[in-house]
Amino acid sequence: MSIAYTITTSEPVNQQIYRFLRQDIVTCAIPPGSLLSEKEVSARFSVSRQPVREAFIKLAEAGLVQVLPQRGTFVRKISAQRVADGRFIREAVEVAVIRRAAVEASAESLALLQHNLQLQRISAERHDSQGFLLLDDEFHRLIAQSINCELAWETVENIKAAMDRVRFLTLSKVSPPESLIQQHEEIYQALVARDAGEAEKALRRHLQEMIFSITPIAEQNSEWFEKP
Repeated sequence: MSIAYTITTSEPVNQQIYRFLRQDIVTCAIPPGSLLSEKEVSARFSVSRQPVREAFIKLAEAGLVQVLPQRGTFVRKISAQRVADGRFIREAVEVAVIRRAAVEASAESLALLQHNLQLQRISAERHDSQGFLLLDDEFHRLIAQSINCELAWETVENIKAAMDRVRFLTLSKVSPPESLIQQHEEIYQALVARDAGEAEKALRRHLQEMIFSITPIAEQNSEWFEKP
C-alpha cells in the first residue's frame, strides 16, 4: 500500500512527486505493470497535472515508467539487463570513490558512517525494510561525501532505480539486512584501517550480491520481470 506523503514548500513540487512515486515503485507499493494516471496522481497530491507530468518524464528517464501512445503511462517491468548495467556502472564509480575515501576520509566522516551502521542495526531489528534501504543509500552517500564528491553518489542514484526494486525484493529472503550490515561493517573497518585495497574488495563483494540475488527473485516474481 502507498504511503501518505505530504507536499511541502521546501522544494519544487515536481521533484517531490517524482521522489514519492519513485519510492512507491521501488518498494513495489505500485507494482510493475501498473497504469499511472495523471488525473489520479494529481488528485492524490492535490496538485495540478503539470508537476505530475514533469515527474512522469523524470520517472521515464530513470527507466521506471514507459509511455505507450494511446494507452497511457505504465510502471515498467524489471529488466535484468538494466539491473546488470546499473550495477556495472555503480561499481565503477563507487570503487573510485572508496579508494579515495580510504585515504581522505576524516575522523568526523568515519564517525558518521559508524552512526549510520548503528541506525541500520536498529532498523533491521524493527523489520523496517523501507527505512533500512534509505539508510543503506545514506551509507554510500556518506562515503562520497567524505571525499567532497556527492556528485558521484548523485550519478549512481540516477542509474540505479532498476537495482533498487530488486534490492527491496531481496531483503526478506535472499539478502537479509543482517548480511548487508555485515558487508557494510567490512567496508567501514577497511576505511578505518586506511586500507584502500581491502576497502575496494569489500565494496566489490557487497555490490556483487546483486548478481547472485536477481535469479531467485526473478523466479519468485516472474510476472514483474521483462521476459528475456
